[in-house]
Amino acid sequence: MSIEVMKPIKEGKVREIYDNGDSLIMVATDRISCFDVILKNNVTKKGTVLTQMSKFWFDLTEDILPNHMISTDVKDMPEFFQQPQFDGNSMMCRKLNMLPIECIVRGYITGSGWKSYQENGTVCGIKLPEGLQESDKLPEPIYTPSTKAEIGDHDENISFEQSIAHLEKYFPGKGEEYAVKLRDCTIALYKKCADYALSRGIIIADTKFEFGLDEEGNLVIGDEMLTPDSSRFWPAEGYEPGHGQPSFDKQFARDWLTENPDNNWTLPEDIVEKTINKYLQAYELLTGKTL
Repeated sequence: MSIEVMKPIKEGKVREIYDNGDSLIMVATDRISCFDVILKNNVTKKGTVLTQMSKFWFDLTEDILPNHMISTDVKDMPEFFQQPQFDGNSMMCRKLNMLPIECIVRGYITGSGWKSYQENGTVCGIKLPEGLQESDKLPEPIYTPSTKAEIGDHDENISFEQSIAHLEKYFPGKGEEYAVKLRDCTIALYKKCADYALSRGIIIADTKFEFGLDEEGNLVIGDEMLTPDSSRFWPAEGYEPGHGQPSFDKQFARDWLTENPDNNWTLPEDIVEKTINKYLQAYELLTGKTL
């Protein structure tokens, strides 16, 4: 008997989404993207790290907000997914009406936020105290939403007030209610997870969440959660403000590409190896388990 071949209904830079009737199946591939380009290398096990790390955080935060995860066990999925390439990196999820906002929260000042602060003392229009150094912890985490762009476009940072107007376009009469909920849930989730991560030796400098509405109109966490692809993780050991920090993500890959401009979007094997080792190290520190 041949297995029914399923085709993804949506392919992102890293994820593929399959329609499973009343649920979706999200597969995190081993693709890696840098600077919004999909590289020619695969990073073995990366998809599994992303899926299992999201599962870990979904389980940890159920007391704050429900999430879209149904199962990460391929035995619960159609036969097509019971193949080695889907084992460990696939998640069956509830279908949600996704809200058109990327919910970004920053607990430390780094990256584009640091550049902006140096120019005018603000991050995404939010005034910050004077005298901060690069990588400093902020007095309180700040919420800096952005609009979601299609693949190939860049997301646009917007103010909290603009997020109300943006949501109002899609959900008339609900813009302010949803904007407030998104902000408050984003900060509550970040605080709980950042405190937990710190107890395991990892600083979560910033991250982004995506949310949707279930059939009853309740807010639910969707997409991925607190992975090295959607967050900046720094080792707590050796953390010192005043400069950039080493991180558990694709920084090795980004740095190498920047230093080797004629790279043809292909990484050498040792850089691929270093990159996956960072992902695995973050997973093991956070969960206390090895993959």
